[in-house]
Amino acid sequence: MPRPLQGIKVLEIANFIAGPYCGAMLADMGADVIKIESPNGDMTRPMPPQINGESVSFVVVNRNKRSIVLDLKTAEAREIVLRMAAASDVLIENNRPGSMEKLGLGPEDLKKVNPKLVYISVSGFGQSGPYRRRAGVNLIAEAASGTLSVQGDPDDLPMRPGIETADMFGALFAAYGAVCGLLGAHRFGEGNTADIALVEASIAAAPWQTSGFLATGEVPRRLGHRHRQNAPYQVFRTGDGRHVALGTPNHELFIRLMKALGLDHYLDDPRFASYVKRKENEEAIVAIVSEALQGWTADAIEARLMEEGVPCSKVNNFDEVFRDPHIVERGVVVEIEHPKLGTVKAVRNPVNLAHNGPTIDRPAPLLGQHSREVLREFGYSDEEIAAFARSGVTMIGEEPAAEAAE
Repeated sequence: MPRPLQGIKVLEIANFIAGPYCGAMLADMGADVIKIESPNGDMTRPMPPQINGESVSFVVVNRNKRSIVLDLKTAEAREIVLRMAAASDVLIENNRPGSMEKLGLGPEDLKKVNPKLVYISVSGFGQSGPYRRRAGVNLIAEAASGTLSVQGDPDDLPMRPGIETADMFGALFAAYGAVCGLLGAHRFGEGNTADIALVEASIAAAPWQTSGFLATGEVPRRLGHRHRQNAPYQVFRTGDGRHVALGTPNHELFIRLMKALGLDHYLDDPRFASYVKRKENEEAIVAIVSEALQGWTADAIEARLMEEGVPCSKVNNFDEVFRDPHIVERGVVVEIEHPKLGTVKAVRNPVNLAHNGPTIDRPAPLLGQHSREVLREFGYSDEEIAAFARSGVTMIGEEPAAEAAE
């Protein structure tokens, strides 16, 4: 049985994370994703760290794709994209709004050649509105969406998240839009256009904060390590200088925590008698738990609270994450053979289907690696391809020996 998106052809005209990661998610599920790059390549290709001249950041978000170089400033390249779009199912782009329309490759242009095409646009602020042309990379979207306003300690600068939240939220919502569009095209015979704004994806990813404000008018503030509704529910320092995260989202778990820490005598304290009371008296309960945790190592308290069923984890760094026996047993890290990097370790797709689920069949492509192959598939002769290469319409990238021989 084929994977869910086997037979689906996707064109990707995108850089950095949001658009390319959307493409990777579709490719993992079997879609044939053709990455259309400028002669300079995806803007992530030069980014560090690099091994043998290849960016490992690029490799991660561009797995399972084929790369064709097209200089979209040329009329010939634009005609090639139109021909490809006529025989494709999805197009993903994350260029500045209006850029694709100027090239004659906007949604309405491509709808004329393929009414069933699903057109996914990802941008910082969306395709309409007064900010549509405003530059909107990840950090800017985090700031504009309110995300940074609730990150960090109350008396310090807003804390930037340690991962690219806006880009990743945008990528996942874009993949969701693509799959929904494909289903709609299959059922109703007509494609669709999805406008994904990183700012709006970030707002949508904060349902508790936004719902609270919209209901009460109270502006959420930075709480540091603390939870917006619950206590204790935060990161604590342990006696060995490590940190643990623990939370008690219901009263039964609070009872188990207090007993495990030898704090049973506080269970009759009226300050901590309910969910609401504990939040009202957060300073007191946090101080009590913090002091008790000084008598424990991080390993010991994690093991003890796991026995009691209380949510708890050491704050792991990524070395510890990838050595964790649970992560190892579940095969989170996979190996890919790359033509320049050799054996590359990568994180697998986290969607675990019962059968025929996502796989990584091919490494991220070299720039223009599949230019000749793709152009042939869309009906161009070797003579035409050679002419395109001479005139700069395309670039024939390095083709690994095994592929060139096929």
